[in-house]
Amino acid sequence: MFHFSNNLEVLLLKKIWEQLDYFQSAVYTQEYLKECYKKLSPDIDSSKLGYDNCFSFMYYLDHGKLYYTQAEITPLAIKPVLLFYGLVHLIKACILTVDPNYPETTSVLAHGVTSRKKKKQQYQFIHDEVKVQKLGLFTHFSKHMFHVEHLDGEKFVMKDLLTQLPELDDCLDFFKISNFYPVYQNDNTYSLPIRVLDYYHKTFDSFKEYINAKSNSEILWEKPTKDNIYFTCDSTLPLPFRYHIDKNIYCLPLEKNRLGMIPELIIYYLLLYNLSMIARYETEWWSELLKTTPTNDYPIITNFLSISMYKTTYLVLQYLLNK
Repeated sequence: MFHFSNNLEVLLLKKIWEQLDYFQSAVYTQEYLKECYKKLSPDIDSSKLGYDNCFSFMYYLDHGKLYYTQAEITPLAIKPVLLFYGLVHLIKACILTVDPNYPETTSVLAHGVTSRKKKKQQYQFIHDEVKVQKLGLFTHFSKHMFHVEHLDGEKFVMKDLLTQLPELDDCLDFFKISNFYPVYQNDNTYSLPIRVLDYYHKTFDSFKEYINAKSNSEILWEKPTKDNIYFTCDSTLPLPFRYHIDKNIYCLPLEKNRLGMIPELIIYYLLLYNLSMIARYETEWWSELLKTTPTNDYPIITNFLSISMYKTTYLVLQYLLNK
């Protein structure tokens, strides 16, 4: 796995921020937002809203960058706090592309998530959970950015969230937590081992229907062989496929579950929220973890934070470029 001292990772992060900095032009951003708002409704004044929101949009991105820049050099003890609030600001910029009136009420300013009272004896982070509240930033951006609704009251376990992040595959595999099948690619043709059908408890036809139902683009399926499934797609593969930025491949989760259709930015928000709360309020447990590294939590958390530095910014950039 990458660690943040890795030069390739530093170069990747630098390139992502260079592209996000393109939005630090009021002329360009005003026009960009105007085009976003035209797609929302023909009845709104997209030009005026683009003008009204362009500086807020730019400031959110710029402020988010400040948090990430400090997170890069700060001690591990406070890194989760900086990464979480950096992500919050980037998400607020994204919200402005789909909700020109944000924030319309103060209810959307709260985090929208709670963590349980800490900490039971033998506490482990991977077994911890967070609960979604009815109101707040979390449900607001999930609904407006990704059309993911009805999450209020839902509980999410950290291990389940972590296994949805493909860049953590090597780290989790080391601790016998397998999470993804690699999807092999040759031009626009992809292949999966036929045994994936057993993990999904599906026949080839029902698996094909399951993937097609999730996709906005056309996927063409070939007759499977004894060992592999083949298909072609001319655009980005849809969820539940996830893009592994370190290996430049797509992956498919080993298990079909509700988290398979949850966008990664949502997953990162929940994980970083919980870690930021631990870093702020659970000083004893957090300090013990950092100083004595007693459990598997330490390498998993440090790898996750390292990946978060560049994967979250990449996901935000892709979201903005695909508007």
